[in-house]
Amino acid sequence: MTEDLVVNGSSVSDQWGQVCEQLKGEIGETAFESWLKPLTVGTFSDGTMNICVPTRFMRNWVITNYSDRIHKIWEKKNPKIKNVNFIVQAGQDVMQAHGIYSPTCPSLIKKIASSPMPQNIYQSGAVAAANANDGTLNDSLSVPLNPQYTFENFVVGKTNEFAYAAARKVAESRSISFNPLFLYSGVGLGKTHLMHAIAWHIKQQDPTRNIVYLSAERFMCKFVRALRYKDTAAFKEQFRSVDVLMVDDVQFMGGKDITQEEFFYTFNSLIEEGRQIIISADKSPSDLEGIEARLKSRLGCGLVADIHPTDFDLRIGILNSKAKQMGLELPPKVAEFLATKITSNIRELEGALRRVIAHSQLLNNHEITLDMTQDILKDMLRSFDKRTTIDEIQKKVAEHFNISVREMQSSRRARTVARPRQIAMYLAKQLTSRSLPEIGRKFDRDHTTVMHAVRKVEELIMEDVSLAENVETLRRALEA
Repeated sequence: MTEDLVVNGSSVSDQWGQVCEQLKGEIGETAFESWLKPLTVGTFSDGTMNICVPTRFMRNWVITNYSDRIHKIWEKKNPKIKNVNFIVQAGQDVMQAHGIYSPTCPSLIKKIASSPMPQNIYQSGAVAAANANDGTLNDSLSVPLNPQYTFENFVVGKTNEFAYAAARKVAESRSISFNPLFLYSGVGLGKTHLMHAIAWHIKQQDPTRNIVYLSAERFMCKFVRALRYKDTAAFKEQFRSVDVLMVDDVQFMGGKDITQEEFFYTFNSLIEEGRQIIISADKSPSDLEGIEARLKSRLGCGLVADIHPTDFDLRIGILNSKAKQMGLELPPKVAEFLATKITSNIRELEGALRRVIAHSQLLNNHEITLDMTQDILKDMLRSFDKRTTIDEIQKKVAEHFNISVREMQSSRRARTVARPRQIAMYLAKQLTSRSLPEIGRKFDRDHTTVMHAVRKVEELIMEDVSLAENVETLRRALEA
């Protein structure tokens, strides 16, 4: 019984409140409101304290990110608690709230009973929109959405404002604005964030709409499974009856001809029915490798919006926004240092920020300073400093083939210049995270020229041993 847990006059509810207050100070108010505030105290048995969680998705997140810390804090306050168990208590408990007692989570039942609608147990913002199905949209097809990936949490700058505006328009419009909406960018620049934000917003506006959000890989797995079990009719019915189909990282369908064919027919069926389609990839439709021409044409027939690499101002904005979400104010010098040093993508920028903040919190909220930041991130910054640039590649290749960088960037087509230029483009694609258009601009060429150069060098490496050795020598020199 929970009465046995009273320690020094402190009840189990009081202890949980103390645990929550300590956690709020550690992880910040925003994260606490999203993930831990909805939790309620259950019963205690054989050293195990049950904590009730409204959804399976939230339970999995809490177990992964907070369960160990909750256990340690509570055990320190009350040695009788040897284990903390998280259980999902939502849907069916709503019925129990009308007179049937739940022996596991009485406090949650009381909370539900006082709520006018089941989904109002804990919701705020986007999380509420998909509460009824555990953080997913169509439970049998979709993957869970990240509650942090909303429009409100997306920092807008010059490099992503067009993609943001397009995503917002599609999410807010009751009619089809552009079909499909195709978002593309390099790794970690925010296209998946925008995809999740669209899904959250549509679901908030109209919870009855059938939205499917999944990766291209998951689509392929579903289709292969349908083929294996000779259940393609059900597969077609599932995907062709949705109101909004969202497919992330469609480039992974490259070379999968049978899957592409099925996706092509699904795509056409939804377009004809006036259903919204939203796609993301790491390249524009015309640049996708291994994708059939007819599918490329369909993917590019709506609105294509790209997200460019972040600029300094946007990185500063992202850092300050993320720090605020974690309940901290980042010193300007630290923000400027991180924004200057970490320019590759948002994911790495956020990862660096989390390391700094975690270090500060684990040392009893030690003040975040520039010196501390440099010391914590010295291994990461060392790897960034070693990253190869396109300028370095051009210089090294030009030296190797005894030509000038200016010649490499010129319009000369002589083989003595054209071949080194192609090799430099190939190495730029292999050794940097820059997009094809970015590489092309460095050589005063368009992205199609870069694509041709990459393919040509790949072919020559297989055929010409001498050229393959030259390319490998250059690669090693650049990576040294």
